[in-house]
Amino acid sequence: MKLARILVVCAAVLPAAWGQKWEVGGGVGGGISSSTDVSGPTASASASIQTGLAGSVWVGSYSSGKWGGELRYDYQMGDLQLKQNSVQATFGAHSQDIHYDFLYHFVGGESRLQPFVAFGAGIKIYQGTGTQVVYQPLSNIALLTQAQDLVPMASVGGGVKYKLTGHVTLRLDVHDYLTPFPKQVIAPAPGASVKSWLQDFVPMAALSFAF
Repeated sequence: MKLARILVVCAAVLPAAWGQKWEVGGGVGGGISSSTDVSGPTASASASIQTGLAGSVWVGSYSSGKWGGELRYDYQMGDLQLKQNSVQATFGAHSQDIHYDFLYHFVGGESRLQPFVAFGAGIKIYQGTGTQVVYQPLSNIALLTQAQDLVPMASVGGGVKYKLTGHVTLRLDVHDYLTPFPKQVIAPAPGASVKSWLQDFVPMAALSFAF
């Protein structure tokens, strides 16, 4: 009974604290991936996700203060890439993210210009979509595959919002999405290893609508 009362109080308080303003938005940008080495017994190659178009939609809630939160869905195109000097292998791919970010605004909601920082966590799904071939360059180090890899993701970023009207806001931001290396879609060959995480930098321009 005590737990039930606590849940009832939380249900009553949270909408008042966080639900004074809601926002939906969407944006487009590009994803720029870091690279990491896949090391085999006798050779290594640099693995990464090629730069590609990215899109995002979200729904957020904001208090009357400086804090807020957003539930976001991101879709990003970007082929898998494995490179060693002049030898390169690529493979069609895309990724999808679902994450929740907390936002802290440096000025109050009444200000027209609002710089902010964001941090949160979620999941990222890497999906290889290319066509498998009999021979793939650098397959002695790693193989680019049609597999799917679901991994945890950390999200950090920041940007600035500019109110065009009372309900419409222009937004410029950049996020850094960090995930463990997707070993299912870029599969190290037997005897090869990779230990680094991948970083995905996504600058984006967006519009949001408050209600």
